[in-house]
Amino acid sequence: MALDPIPLLMSATLPARPNPVETPPISSRVEPDVPSTVSSEEAEVLQASIKAGSIAQIIVATIAFIGLIYLLKLVLVTTLASILLAFVLEPFVGALARMRIPRAAGALLAVVLLVGLAGGLTYFFYSRAVDFATQLPKYSGRIRSTLAAFQAQTNQIEESTRSVVASPKAGKPPVAVEVQEAPGLSRVISAGTGTLGEVFLGITFVPFLVYFMLTWKDHAHSATVRLFPKEHRLVAHRTVGRISAMIRSFIGGNVLVGLLNALVSMTVFWLLGIPYFYFLGVISGFASLVPYLGIFLALLAPLAGGLGIVNKTGVVVIFLTVVGLHVLGTYLFYPKVVGKRLRLNPLAISLSLLFWAWIWGAMGLILAMPLVGTTKIVCDYIEPLRGLGDWLGE
Repeated sequence: MALDPIPLLMSATLPARPNPVETPPISSRVEPDVPSTVSSEEAEVLQASIKAGSIAQIIVATIAFIGLIYLLKLVLVTTLASILLAFVLEPFVGALARMRIPRAAGALLAVVLLVGLAGGLTYFFYSRAVDFATQLPKYSGRIRSTLAAFQAQTNQIEESTRSVVASPKAGKPPVAVEVQEAPGLSRVISAGTGTLGEVFLGITFVPFLVYFMLTWKDHAHSATVRLFPKEHRLVAHRTVGRISAMIRSFIGGNVLVGLLNALVSMTVFWLLGIPYFYFLGVISGFASLVPYLGIFLALLAPLAGGLGIVNKTGVVVIFLTVVGLHVLGTYLFYPKVVGKRLRLNPLAISLSLLFWAWIWGAMGLILAMPLVGTTKIVCDYIEPLRGLGDWLGE
């Protein structure tokens, strides 16, 4: 049988195919030993260090924020006071705008009236204060007799206490003599030049800030909302609107309660025969609006004006009138007018008053309520801060 030469030739020329190497199954592969990157204890230590670092960053940021608002006291107080005045004048400017008067002209007219009213009140109260100081020496005899009786009682109490506490063998203690230089007028003026200069600088900026805030109100509102992403602009618009309503109710409530206090105080002081009762009544009525310290400021003016004029019964009447008006205004009238917009618990109010008085002094007491109210409104609309908003609320 003859063999075919072609397959033989091909098998001779082609190289032999190697035997295929069988790949072991995946389950039978031997992986090298990889040590675990982090143990459970090291993970806990890492998490604790990250948490401690976050807390430290929060503390540093808080300290930096407090230091910043303290250093920017003049700028922030001037700006916030201008915002409150702009809210006071906004209804007047809005009414002029509805009468086809351009907003710029209406804002200019409102600012001019505000400056004129402030100047007139300053001149009036300054004149009354000068007259009051001029008339005060007429009552010097009564004032001296009253102070002498009080000083005699004080000295008697001091002598009785000293006789009980001091040892009978001990002699009289040496009297310490301290020599003080009389303060000259130039020294007093130079000591207060810095503070007075800052206050004057801030006051001069207020009319311009109020004018531009009234003129560019709509632009500022829309531009503030556009600062946020589109998905958050509706919430920002509602937040700004609620803050505006809160500030308007806060200002309106203070003005209404202050006028009522001033009217009642003037009537009582007139019946008691206190000179310049209208001057002292306005001061006492609006001073009682200052939280906590207002009651002492409201008592100071009528007691100083009635010193040597009113008897003990009159002093009791002044005390009851001022304290009663302060209590009624703080716990009855004020919550009815402002409470719908500004729902804060007493602890939050007390802490905010303490903080802002420490940072900004007397102006901090005035601005503390709208600031903490604004903080609560912002926290109510931000999900991570709603817990803080609930804590600030009632």
